[in-house]
Amino acid sequence: MFAPIRFALISATALLAPVTCHAMEDYLRAASSAPTAITLCGAANRDDRATKAAACKEKGYDRLVAAIDKSFDAALAKAPVNIRPLLKRDQAWFNEMILQAAEAVQEVDEAELSDIFVATLRQRKDALDEMAGGFGRSGLSGKWANAFGSLTVSPDASGAQRITVDMSAYYGSDKHRQCKLSTTVTKAGSWLSGSIQTPAAEASNTAAPPSQERAAPAKPPTIKLRRQGESLRVVLIDGDETIGDRDDCDDPSQITGTYFASGGSDTAGKAETSFVAPTFDCKRPVTATDEEICSDPDLAENDQRLNRAWKALLPRLDDSTRRALTEDQRNWVQSQTEQFPEFLHPAWEKRTWEMHFTTSARDHVDALQRERIALLEGFDDKRAGLAGVWLAYNAILKITVDKDGKLSVQGWKWDQGDWKAGCDYEMTGKIVGGTFRAEGQRKNPDTLERDHAMLIVNRLDDAFASKRSGKEGDDEAKCRRRLDYSSTARLFPARASPDITNFSGSFR
Repeated sequence: MFAPIRFALISATALLAPVTCHAMEDYLRAASSAPTAITLCGAANRDDRATKAAACKEKGYDRLVAAIDKSFDAALAKAPVNIRPLLKRDQAWFNEMILQAAEAVQEVDEAELSDIFVATLRQRKDALDEMAGGFGRSGLSGKWANAFGSLTVSPDASGAQRITVDMSAYYGSDKHRQCKLSTTVTKAGSWLSGSIQTPAAEASNTAAPPSQERAAPAKPPTIKLRRQGESLRVVLIDGDETIGDRDDCDDPSQITGTYFASGGSDTAGKAETSFVAPTFDCKRPVTATDEEICSDPDLAENDQRLNRAWKALLPRLDDSTRRALTEDQRNWVQSQTEQFPEFLHPAWEKRTWEMHFTTSARDHVDALQRERIALLEGFDDKRAGLAGVWLAYNAILKITVDKDGKLSVQGWKWDQGDWKAGCDYEMTGKIVGGTFRAEGQRKNPDTLERDHAMLIVNRLDDAFASKRSGKEGDDEAKCRRRLDYSSTARLFPARASPDITNFSGSFR
């Protein structure tokens, strides 16, 4: 019997980590595993941004915080066990956001900022009270809320559903996000979905005269929603135009998320309320990526599909390929673990990295899953030669052969989470003696060679990279950022698919 694709995370992490490292890095952990109490007052020893106890008491923050904690505990007690981690994550995110705002209030000391800060605390208390009364509500109609805002669903005269989004997240004096929009959603498979008008689309509808021939319309952003048990999952999907830069929406990046029913609803309705479970226990998610997979029916279904593909593929492989793919899968599991937290707070967004990029982070997890599914379901173990697409957890390669037998190779290898690092593959040449050797004379040439179903790129560079010192006479580095970064990669044959032909690295 072959092991499932999703190895027990602790075991997989232990296999990858140095022997001296026994703990998962904090940023990878599930937010629901952290304390949910608001760490705003009298906890300066735990967080430098916390407000001193005396100031908290003077301004009344301590009473507001105590009320929020009490309301949260009441809401949590009423939540189903598989929804509690998602509600705890929502509270942890609010805590992160309010600590950022507290830092700005202390530094700037303006009455207006203080008033906004107090209003944010009061709104959270009210939102939690309404959530406590919303569990058990049927259908989709009514208000749904989370740490960043709310969404209201109501049936219109045609029988479709009208949704109104009102997001507002306050991180401090110059860090805030707000977005208001509305649209109609209709049934699209198991989801409700609808397009969103953008400023550019609105302008194009009125600017050109009726007789003027227009270009093909740009693909608009869309929004879709679906019940995930006792929560509502909302996903914003980017189009060719952006929603932002309009008077009522400066940034829509937090619309994607988990929402909780806010109070009862006067409108009777029915909706599918099943909880789509992945292959692990959503009552006890281990990592931040686990939480996101549990929150989203599409991501949970991707996880199920990954496991089915893995179990179907392994019996077809020879022992050598099976061992290599198993090791690659261990590394891929670790990559998936890092994917959501890295794009939730992207380090390269230097001014706003601490803000929550929920839409982008979810999209990156989805793209990574779909790419892996495409490899496992389309594993081309009967491929002869080198031509085709090759994929690994950290590299992708496309090889074409012309009529004269000359190979052209394009692709790249990445360092998970480091967008400045990586290796670009661009080679031409022919196969000589069973091995491809790129044109040009180098003591460490670019090479390709088959090893059972696997393709090894630049096998010798592992050894060369470890000896590079930057001195004259060294072998030329093949990758960016570090001399000792190796371009060696071990890849697997994949049939062409829209999900694995992304060479731009847009979701790395």
